[in-house]
Amino acid sequence: MALVNEHYLKLSDNYLFADIAKKVNAFKVSHPHTRVISLGIGDVTQPLCPAVIAAMHKAVDEMSSKTTFKGYGPERGYDFLRDAIIKHDYLSRGIHLDSSEVFINDGAKSDTGNIGEIVRWDNSIGVTDPIYPVYIDSNVMCGRAGVLKDGRWSNVTYMPCTEANGFVPQIPSHRVDMIYLCYPNNPTGTALPKEELRQWVNYALRNDTLILFDAAYEAYIREPGIPHSIYEIKGARKVAIEFRSYSKTAGFTGVRCGYTVIPKELTAVTIDGTRRIELNHLWERRQCTKFNGTSYISQRAAEAIYTPEGKEQIKKVIDYYMGNADIMREALTRLGLKVYGGKNAPYLWVKTPGSTDSWKFFEQMLYSAGVVCTPGVGFGPSGEGFVRLTAFGDREDCREAMTRLEKWIKA
Repeated sequence: MALVNEHYLKLSDNYLFADIAKKVNAFKVSHPHTRVISLGIGDVTQPLCPAVIAAMHKAVDEMSSKTTFKGYGPERGYDFLRDAIIKHDYLSRGIHLDSSEVFINDGAKSDTGNIGEIVRWDNSIGVTDPIYPVYIDSNVMCGRAGVLKDGRWSNVTYMPCTEANGFVPQIPSHRVDMIYLCYPNNPTGTALPKEELRQWVNYALRNDTLILFDAAYEAYIREPGIPHSIYEIKGARKVAIEFRSYSKTAGFTGVRCGYTVIPKELTAVTIDGTRRIELNHLWERRQCTKFNGTSYISQRAAEAIYTPEGKEQIKKVIDYYMGNADIMREALTRLGLKVYGGKNAPYLWVKTPGSTDSWKFFEQMLYSAGVVCTPGVGFGPSGEGFVRLTAFGDREDCREAMTRLEKWIKA
């Protein structure tokens, strides 16, 4: 008989956002006349920009003709998109990549969850706390996380990001095999200065540690001195894999496209210590076996954001969302709440008043104001006492939500 992968049984019954959806749906049933405003799940609301739409229409037309029809594409992605990525995202910042180091995917979530397949299941891992749940759950699924006890996994080194340390994680005092870093950060909305990131790269070089660097929100960086790529740091090519996404950059949450960079210098050692293996080669082999490539239409759409008109249009959308972040930060601060983030990322990390726990404050906000947030504890133990708000909503909904919260808090 077939035996189940019992590591899956270690997972909580529901993904964080499924739990939120269940509670919101219950509220809607009992309050049918209340229009709920969601500032919780980080999905975009603005339409795709004109340059992207035009590129998609053209690509669809190509698919209708035998002479221009595209079937299976290359597993790494089409050259036209990889070349655009190298030129605009990296070369413009003085970073030199080879096209063979760029892998197009159907969204960063897929690759951040699957990347663990090319390294041993018993590697130790380190994570910032709070953290995007996929990083932990994907390691639980293969048994790498160990055993859950008192809300923490036994094979995971937690690096708390709290008010006390300014949400900058402390580098471990011991060696860790793999470390997940997401900057600008989801969920706290904070960013890591270049000098801080350099310390992480130096740690990885000293300890032969693999850094998995999620840069999904780099397009939202506003302040100088904040690196857009880990490869801005000398030596990072030897220790880091970088993930990028068009989901929040260009509104591709429904289009699905992103990419992963794995430099040729990056290697991992065999268990007997006799050989070092290029992870680029292993990932290519994995992709050729398990992935048929991102759709041609999606890749043409992504290419369009690098055109002059595409860049201008994307910038306007990002400015729109960051304008929402400004409105929320100012309103919540005026109400006496402590607010972090929202300056270099589309997320605000809000401290709950009076040490109210995260889920309780979530329910209070929902039932008193009809506004949805994300409980911070859902991102890890250090998230308790905070909630996350996103800036991806409609401008009028954003203003209305702040008005509702003001009436509730001042009542």
